[in-house]
Parts: sequence; C-alpha cells; structure tokens
Amino acid sequence: MSTYTLSVTLERPYDETVAAVRDELARAGFGVITEIDLAATFKAKLDVDVAPHLILGACRPQLAHQALAADPSVAAMLPCNVVVRSAGEASTVVEAFDPAMMPRLLDEPSDALRAVADDARGRLQDALAGLTSVGGGQA
Repeated sequence: MSTYTLSVTLERPYDETVAAVRDELARAGFGVITEIDLAATFKAKLDVDVAPHLILGACRPQLAHQALAADPSVAAMLPCNVVVRSAGEASTVVEAFDPAMMPRLLDEPSDALRAVADDARGRLQDALAGLTSVGGGQA
C-alpha cells in the first residue's frame, strides 16, 4: 500500500465492484464527474491490452468550493481520483488519492484547507469501509 492512497482489496468481481464504488461514493456525498477507462484508452491508443482499470473523478462540490476558497491552486488536485482495477478474476483493488496529502504538498496550507482535506478523507474512508462491509474484502 502506498503512503498517498487509501486502499482496499475486495474478493469481488470488477464490474460488481465498480457499481458498489459508485454507490458508496454517492452515500459519502460524492458525485462522479469524470471517468477514464484506462483499459479502453490503452487499447485504442496503443493497441495494448491491460486488465480493467477505471479512474473515477469524485467531487463533493461543497468541499471543492471550500478548498478553492482556501487556495485556488488546489484546483490542480481536484477532483478526488478513485481507481478501481482488476486484480484477477474475482479480486479488485479500490484506491483513492488520500486528501490528507493535499496540505502536505503546499508550503503553507491554511487551517481551512486542512479541514476540507480531513472531511474529504473521512468521507472516502467511509466509502471504502462500506465496500468491505457489503461483500467482503480487506483493508
């Protein structure tokens, strides 16, 4: 596990996991505003086959607005990327960029930005925990 992501591995097929991730993000107050299918992109652009791998750009507008009010340059780190990737026939990894890293990347982060990062981190942790409670997995 990396130091800059929150992650769970689920013993659940990829397609089922993608649907569950969308549901859990919605429960945590996030909408998915972007979607990048890496497998399809690599096939189309490079003629390379890779395992299913999806990047969901999750956004909670209230938090994004607060973050941008605290530091407009934070826009380069938005939305929160949540990755769903196949790790075999019946195993899937879900990773999210840890919002706690945002203030660490800035020279002088404000308390307001730290509060936004803490809120987003808690919501993403709740979403990942929800995934493990509805079908088994490991944190």
